[in-house]
Parts: sequence; structure tokens; C-alpha cells
Amino acid sequence: MQFIGREEQLSKIEKAISEDQMHVSLIYGRRRVGKSELVKQALQRTDVKSIYYECKQVTEASNTQSISDIVSAEFGLPRLAYTQIEELLDFLFKTAINEKLILVLDEYPYLRENVKGLDSILQSLIDKYRDSSKLKLIILGSYVEIMRSLIEHANPLFGRVDLVIDLKQMDYYESSLFYPKYSPENKVRVYSVFGGVPYYNRLIDDSKSVRDNIIDLVASPGARLENEISMYLNSEIAKMVNANEVFEALAAGYSKYSDILSQSHVSSGPTLVDVLDKLIRMEVVSKTTPVNDESNRKKAGYHISDNLSLFYYRYIFRYLSQMTIMDSQTFYDKYINKDFEEYFVPHQFEDICKQYLIRQNKKHAIEPPFEKIGKYYYDDPVSKTNGEFDIVTEDENGYVFYEVKFRNKPITENMIDEEIAQIKQTGLTCSRYVFISRSGFTCKETENTTHIELKEMY
Repeated sequence: MQFIGREEQLSKIEKAISEDQMHVSLIYGRRRVGKSELVKQALQRTDVKSIYYECKQVTEASNTQSISDIVSAEFGLPRLAYTQIEELLDFLFKTAINEKLILVLDEYPYLRENVKGLDSILQSLIDKYRDSSKLKLIILGSYVEIMRSLIEHANPLFGRVDLVIDLKQMDYYESSLFYPKYSPENKVRVYSVFGGVPYYNRLIDDSKSVRDNIIDLVASPGARLENEISMYLNSEIAKMVNANEVFEALAAGYSKYSDILSQSHVSSGPTLVDVLDKLIRMEVVSKTTPVNDESNRKKAGYHISDNLSLFYYRYIFRYLSQMTIMDSQTFYDKYINKDFEEYFVPHQFEDICKQYLIRQNKKHAIEPPFEKIGKYYYDDPVSKTNGEFDIVTEDENGYVFYEVKFRNKPITENMIDEEIAQIKQTGLTCSRYVFISRSGFTCKETENTTHIELKEMY
């Protein structure tokens, strides 16, 4: 199976395991984001002996014996009789004094749950062997909140971790490498649903239509990913009430705190705050503030940041009863198709364009480079209304406005003039105006306007 993307993270891990001294790495991120495959790829590219163990929700003795069996096989030793993890880890730290050794503990929270004081045990061993052992310890985990706590000041491992990788979803461009046969338009549609999760993207068959992939993978009874969202959320929020109600409100397009509170029927404001904070820490919801008023809490917006979760709650969770009794093609036509094409994909295209701009900014392809990107909040003094522009950047010359169109018709000069006039009416002064179009343009760029066609983004 071809390994796609993640070159920056892979390079960091390869560098860490090539060092002569001890090195501790912490890698975390949501389920299915590719942590294990990333580390396995790094192990394939090195000659250093390695012990890879996926921790289980079993007793300390059982986990210890399982690791011992792997160690025995790797070193050609008789069966080791360790029953406590501390003794086994001490053996491995000591063994690595004479030769480099990589120890990978995948799903570390499972082991931590069944070994009292495991963080302290590791801290003690790291301190004991820091100057003598060449062990490369790599700790992986999907429970983001627990993994982040390992590097907080109150944790025994604070200051002992040399490399931290918070593995995010791939961006739109790296994700598109999983389905190269698709047109740019269809790559946008697929990413809008499945996002940047490698596990989902590997399931996409680009010899079939986008519609058929959606039906086969998520929008039909017994689909491969039908229960993926509920299983992932339940593993993290089993004890959290109102999560589904909050997701439904967000998926319906409500983003302001007051609107979410009224639409979700959550019992109280403090309860909603707790739910939103938890979902943000899980990295399935994001909180945004305008680039021109970042400290104003009243103007903050909440959005589902995981594409498949957004699709699921907008179309599947809401119409689950209908999906189970209807033909899949009919269900798609009635409950998904029109809204998907006219609202869902164009809305997701805005986020893809932000990713494109950030990618270009990092490559020094935008001059001057921007320092902020996000929404711009305005009060219109003429109409006495307020609103937001979805994509605005700020650089040393001021604001740059971006208008994004995922439509079948090209952008005309008249449309551009009308858009710029509307922007100026709100009082927003821009140094440049950029238009991004799925279907191209019927006019040429001017001194203060820039045109980007969809095909340029891929």
C-alpha cells in the first residue's frame, strides 16, 4: 500500500530515531488520522531494531507479557517472565545502553489506565538513563485530551518529551492524492465529505462517481462508514449529554452561541459551554473570531471542523429513519443531492480555499505574506445591518478580500464590480481583491484584482 503525504512529520521522526542519545517522542491525534501508519513507515526506513506494541485494555500483567514476547522474538531470547511493566521497561532502557533501540507504545492511554503511576515510572526511567541509554521511546495515543495532559506542567513527564507531534487531518491537496483520477470539481466534492482522514480516503474508489462513493460508504444502511461517527464520538463523549443536539444545531448552520443554545434545547448556558469546550478539545468543532475583532466573544462562531461529522449530522443522523426504509438512490436524490450541490459543497469550498491560501503563504508564493486569515465582521452604516465576509487576510499593506464561487458559470467583470462596490459600502478598505472561481472568468485581472481558477489549486 502506497504511503501518501506526511513528509514533514515523517522527516521529524526519522531524525529523532537516528540520533545517538535517548529521545522521547509524543504523537497524538484523533482516531483514523494515520498516527500508527506514520510511525510504521518511519520504522520501515531505518535499520534500528524496534519493538512496536499496541497497548490493550487488559491487565498490567497481560500487557507486560505481550511486550515481553515481542522482545524475546526480536532479540532471540528465551521467554521473558516479567509481570510488571516497570521491570520490563527498565530492561529495555538498560539494553539500549549498548545499541540503539526503538520502543513504540501505541494507544498508550490503555496501558496507562491499568498501570498505576505509569507516567511517574517513565519519568523515573528517563531521568535514570538519560545520559547513558540510546532508547528511542515513541508514545502514541488517540485520546487527545489525555495525551496533551502528558506534557502539562503538573505531569511527571513534563520536560522529558523531546518531540511532540499533534497529527492533524491532511489538507485538501494531500487528500486529493488518494483519488487522482477525479476532476478538480470532484476532488472538492469528495474532500467536502471525507475530509483529510487517511482511513476514509483509502476507501474511495475514483473509478466510481462521487455520488456512488457517498452512497456506498456512508449514505446507505450497512455502509462501510455508517457507524464511524457515532462510534468515534461515543468513545470520547459517552458521558456527555446534549452532544447530538449541539451537533444537529451546528450542522443546520447555526454558529453563534445564542442560536446554538436556543436551537439545540440544551438545558443551560454552562452546560452548552462544557459541551462545546469538550468538542473543541476533541478537534471536531472549532471556534473562530473575526480577524478584525478577535477578542469579542459575542462575535465568535462555532463550526463542525470534521467534514464527515458535518455531512453525517446534516444528512444521515437527521434522516436516519427514512434512510433505513428507502432505496439508497432515492434517498440520496430526495434528502442529499440538491442541498449538497447548492449549499454544502460551496460552503466547504471556502475552507478548501483557506487551506490553499495557507499552503501558498507557507511556500512564499504570496507577497507580502499574510499574518492573519479568517472572517471579517462589519457594521453597515447605510443599511444599519451587520455581517461577515468569509475570507479576509491581513498583511503589512492592510486587508485583502477573497470572494469564492463554486458555481457552473464563470465570474464576469460586472460581478466583480458589484462585489467590490458592496465591500466598500461596508467601510472595509482593501489593498487587493482576489476572486477564486470553479468555472473561470470572462474578464482579465486589473491592478488591484487577482483571479484564481480551481484547476490552479491542484
